[in-house]
Amino acid sequence: MILSDNDIKEAITSGGLKISPISDDTIRENGVDLKVGTELLRFRPGGEINLLDKLSPDKVYIKEEIKDSFVLNPHEKVLLKVYEEIKMPNSLVGFCNLRSTFARLGVSIPPTIVDAGFEGFLTILIIGGEEKVTIPAGMRFLHLVFSTTKTPVGKPYAGGYQKSKDVTGAKI
Repeated sequence: MILSDNDIKEAITSGGLKISPISDDTIRENGVDLKVGTELLRFRPGGEINLLDKLSPDKVYIKEEIKDSFVLNPHEKVLLKVYEEIKMPNSLVGFCNLRSTFARLGVSIPPTIVDAGFEGFLTILIIGGEEKVTIPAGMRFLHLVFSTTKTPVGKPYAGGYQKSKDVTGAKI
């Protein structure tokens, strides 16, 4: 079952779901809009990732602070930190969708799930389209839809991205 705006407000009020900061204008009909955060990782041109080397992914990123805006170049992929910190209860799963305004500009994201029990700042891969797009800091860009599990999960998320504070690259 997908949560409605009323269900989301109740989940936040009861303390099961935490999104901080949150405002009424970001709680939508059937999800929550999340905003562009303050950091991103760009891939180094010509970088090479060796999955046998645990530090290899760190060598291919260039970290940038987002002050007013950032430019997403054509076909470029960047890892973007969302502005809000999230704590999921053990009975909710989140589905990340790009807001349609961005999709209509050719921007995309791959399917992204927020597991039950996750807490921290999400890092989302954003993929540029045909045109260069300047994206302002703090703009709503992601729509997070919540679905309930039939029963609370027995093993909540405890992976390598748990309690992320910064934009986070791949971990091997």
